[in-house]
Amino acid sequence: MAEAYERFRPGYPVKLFDMVMAYAAQPVRTALEIGAGTGKATRLFAQRGVTVTATEPDGAMLAELRKHVPANVRTVQAAFEDLRPGQRYGLVYAAAALHWTNPQDRWSRMAALLEPGGVFASFGGPVQLADPAVKEAVRVARSPFLASDEVPSPDGTPLDNDMQWPGTELRRSQWFADVQQSVIERRLTLSARDYIGHLSTISAYLVLPTLEQEQVFSRIMQVLPETVELAADITVHIARRRYKR
Repeated sequence: MAEAYERFRPGYPVKLFDMVMAYAAQPVRTALEIGAGTGKATRLFAQRGVTVTATEPDGAMLAELRKHVPANVRTVQAAFEDLRPGQRYGLVYAAAALHWTNPQDRWSRMAALLEPGGVFASFGGPVQLADPAVKEAVRVARSPFLASDEVPSPDGTPLDNDMQWPGTELRRSQWFADVQQSVIERRLTLSARDYIGHLSTISAYLVLPTLEQEQVFSRIMQVLPETVELAADITVHIARRRYKR
């Protein structure tokens, strides 16, 4: 799936980098990325002078990442849980990947990778059809196979809650303070075929048997217009590692 991720997943805007740096309020020279995938977010930080260590458990994803990142990126094939405390970073971040990490000891592990006062950031969000009529047609088309294709909140936080996950967990953690949540609004236009390509990278579809994947994508394709408008807002959670722990 590495090539599909690279082709169909959207990148990240400069506004996101500026938001994280403004929060840090001091130069960030080193960063550790968790679940880097093909390096969409890696490029955002590395191309602006941050020395990034990109970690990713999947070898094919890392091979794709290496094709696209500058020389100041170091790559490590490892899951978050396999990382051992050693070097500490000014920034640790996860781009649409934190929900893959094990909640047990998540925040003490995260704190061990950060300098005191260092910044943790998590960002991502669902890519949703903007036209209600098209959205409903797609829901009906996929319904024999999937009731929903969204990732539920890992801690069960309701969608109407002011603070969403992982901000909810960060607020409860003894390791982090000054938890902030922001939204970067974003709209995209894709061809119908590229939208299907994007769906092929979504976990709800990836876990379906191959034949069912083909059937559901065929059904969705039949109800799509030639191009689709997407709401692809990025929800950003930022927090600071406490100094005294």
